[in-house]
Amino acid sequence: MTLLAEDLLLLLLDDASGKPVVDRTRLPRVLAGAVLLELALGDVVTPAEPGEDVKKGRLVVRDGARPQDPLLARAVDLIGRSKPLKPEAAIEKLTKNLRDELAKRIVDAGWVREEKGKVLGIFPTTRWPEVDGSHERAVRNELGAALLDGVTPTPRTAALVSLLSAVDAAPKLFPDADRRAVKKRAKDIAEGDWAGKAVRASVDAVNAAIIVAATVPAIVAGSG
Repeated sequence: MTLLAEDLLLLLLDDASGKPVVDRTRLPRVLAGAVLLELALGDVVTPAEPGEDVKKGRLVVRDGARPQDPLLARAVDLIGRSKPLKPEAAIEKLTKNLRDELAKRIVDAGWVREEKGKVLGIFPTTRWPEVDGSHERAVRNELGAALLDGVTPTPRTAALVSLLSAVDAAPKLFPDADRRAVKKRAKDIAEGDWAGKAVRASVDAVNAAIIVAATVPAIVAGSG
């Protein structure tokens, strides 16, 4: 099975141009949020609860099977090496080289190709146009059933919707649909009762962390 973050990156790349449909501030952070959410769905890393030795809301690496996927395993090691992190701090740490690593994986899978170029002949740029859209179409079909047809999503699909909702990208996937309705449905799913307590806490923490992480650099830049 592919990672949530791989599916998310495919969805957030324009099929024709190969360019991301969200800005460079939010993209790496929502991808890192996807990694964190995948670990929560597997009960590998979740926020601490009241009564634990770790401060409530800080991330805890749970006892259990280590993820087999090397990207997830490294994420667990990174989180486990630090003192208990807030989700937003973990997201900042996880962003390093994450987009490029995920891009390499979806290139290796044959779904997109990498095209390097330069803007104005100076600034390097990379695009990932679609090569084989079969996997992404399957993911979009699941999302469409949930967002357009009202079908109850699986926890994995709901997690993907929650990440898309965090960066307001769900309507961009279905441009022919009512943007407001898609946005509302995505928000309802993101806030819905589809996950256990620990995962619910992780979804809320990841979404809040993405918003904070994306907002703070903009504030700093604007005040400079």
